[in-house]
Amino acid sequence: MISNEPAITPELIAAHGLTPEEYARILKLIGRAPSFTELGIFSAMWNEHCSYKSSKIHLRGLPTKAPWVIQGPGENAGVIDIGDGLAVVFKMESHNHPSYIEPYQGAATGVGGILRDVFTMGARPIACLNALSFGDPNHPKTRHLVAGVVAGIGGYGNSFGVPTVGGEVRFHRRYDGNCLVNAMAVGIAQADRIFYAKATGIGMPIVYLGSKTGRDGIHGATMASAEFGADAEEKRPTVQVGDPFSEKLLLEACLEIMAKGCVIAIQDMGAAGLTCSAVEMGAKGDLGVALELDSVPCRETGMSAYEMMLSESQERMLMVLKPDKEKEAEAIFRKWGLDFAVVGKTTPSKRFVVRHGGTVMADLPIKELGDEAPLYDRAFSATAKLPTIDARAIKPPLGVAAALERLIGSPDLCSRRWVWEQYDHVILGNTVQRPGGDAAVVRINDGPKALALTADVAPRYCEADPFEGGKQAVAEAWRNLTAVGARPLALTDNLNFGNPERPDIMGQFVGCVRGIAEACRALDFPVVSGNVSLYNETNGRAILPTPTIGGVGLLGDFAKSMTLAFKAEGEAILLIGETRGWLGQSLYLREICEREEGAPPPVDLAAERRHGDFVRSLIAEGLVTAVHDISDGGLLVALAEMAMASRIGAVVDGLQDVLAEATPHGFWFGEDQARYVVTAKNAEVIAQRARRANLPLRQIGTTSGRVLAVAGERPLRVADLIHRFEAWLPNYMAASPA
Repeated sequence: MISNEPAITPELIAAHGLTPEEYARILKLIGRAPSFTELGIFSAMWNEHCSYKSSKIHLRGLPTKAPWVIQGPGENAGVIDIGDGLAVVFKMESHNHPSYIEPYQGAATGVGGILRDVFTMGARPIACLNALSFGDPNHPKTRHLVAGVVAGIGGYGNSFGVPTVGGEVRFHRRYDGNCLVNAMAVGIAQADRIFYAKATGIGMPIVYLGSKTGRDGIHGATMASAEFGADAEEKRPTVQVGDPFSEKLLLEACLEIMAKGCVIAIQDMGAAGLTCSAVEMGAKGDLGVALELDSVPCRETGMSAYEMMLSESQERMLMVLKPDKEKEAEAIFRKWGLDFAVVGKTTPSKRFVVRHGGTVMADLPIKELGDEAPLYDRAFSATAKLPTIDARAIKPPLGVAAALERLIGSPDLCSRRWVWEQYDHVILGNTVQRPGGDAAVVRINDGPKALALTADVAPRYCEADPFEGGKQAVAEAWRNLTAVGARPLALTDNLNFGNPERPDIMGQFVGCVRGIAEACRALDFPVVSGNVSLYNETNGRAILPTPTIGGVGLLGDFAKSMTLAFKAEGEAILLIGETRGWLGQSLYLREICEREEGAPPPVDLAAERRHGDFVRSLIAEGLVTAVHDISDGGLLVALAEMAMASRIGAVVDGLQDVLAEATPHGFWFGEDQARYVVTAKNAEVIAQRARRANLPLRQIGTTSGRVLAVAGERPLRVADLIHRFEAWLPNYMAASPA
């Protein structure tokens, strides 16, 4: 044992998140007991967050290839070709546990980490999104978490100088002890100038770039791979502290040395810090790595090898540099006021050797650190099928008009303006569609091309039927991109689940992944990057299964992007898709009837594709004036959102036949899939096309006045709806803590 290092005991092994069986595997692999530093390295590399040991065998079933995919999963971010020599680089990551412990810094460093994943690949970030899940609004910690997380996202993104253009926010009691913060970043790069983590060449200098190393974030990846218990607050020191201004400097310096041809390989120091970045670069290139920790810039005195290897201090990169470019690269980083230090070199040994103070603190086989990580085919049990809810058997507690008023003012359907107005969503000057619509639209450079971006999932569907819920999450993202006129190209995912050692939780994961895979294949919508976040539990109570889907689509001309707002009075309102009045797992059933039950709506992927392709063709030819997909809350909520966005009302009538068949509450609030509302000046042209394509379409009303008037129901002033829609969240956040 190296002097001054603690003895390796069963208690110390368990504290590092390693099982006795995993420790025995380490002993067999290296032929001796590990040093304390080596134990920390194995803990970092073999935890769930870094090794994907419970999920990898199932993730292999996801479709990841398409003619436009340049780089799929396995790198810092996914890359797709969008023509004209340009590529889109994007990924989503979680910072769930840190954000619950320290909401501002947890969320802020989540944004910082995902931005580094993108610009590490050589891309300039152009947009961020997020997906946030909080507990019951009445829980004593929820308001504090919302305030801190939103402030952290805005504080980092605004200061760094990238617009936050979209996302989602939900509330449910199952997130009481474990909020979710999923951050997504999107960047643009030259398609022939993508940078990877694979090291090449022997004796190449390994360079540390960016900010200094401190003691913040130590064991962050291990903490993210464990359940919460009564000791959650004690884990506060494992949360990193971010500096967005340093990250902005790091971005500019990295892009400059990339442009100068200095870089062989580059890797963000994210989870597990220096350990993971060095091991991944060497292992991908079949090379060894030798590190000299005495050269690592530190901001605290007396840091041990263990602390330096496991620190997750922010705004740091590791790079393999061309030797003849070392002086030029150093001058660039010094110009930007950032640390630049040669801390090691590549070797032919395929060993990971770490020295500190002249002593070898670690000497491990580099490939096996990743390749020999445990791989578990965990037992799983399928989620039991739930019965279909018959809308005719439900006695409505409220009339249609009153139910709509309550729904649009409920936590999950009210306006998110209070959130997104804290984000700078227009910086860089390319945001075409701001938050609040189906998808954000961001112009690429000076146009005319633009990207459509969205983040979607319905966790209540995923718990009730993981397979259908996984399909629906992909289909919803695909519809949202379609609704603005974009061709969906690819997605990134963030798979948030509970403890995979429980067969029921593992069954949720497997079912959702299989559903996602089927939808991706059917919609030509491959997965190019992502993240798995497991052990999202507190005291044995798991979150709702939440496989967030971040979708990216392409518009040929940003000026032709479509919005959901009614454009003028006197236009026809058309409904595309079948409405059967599906109320199982609907927000109507939960918010109005106070029942969370039943099977979720089935997802017909062939219908999704037909209807989406049809809608995009209408947008491309200028035949529609507004488009909105129908999802949470059903048809009447979608109509209300279109009216509120424009302050133009509508008269909706002539539906006696379908109302009789589906029941009024089922028809208006059912969450049947593959549906859109569109408005048009010439409804007959669209109707003829729908008949030729054998697509379900009918006119359900006309835009008119300042009132939403549904036949047989109390008319609702659009201004009153807007007041209800906008009021809940700011009123909630302004209230005194419970």
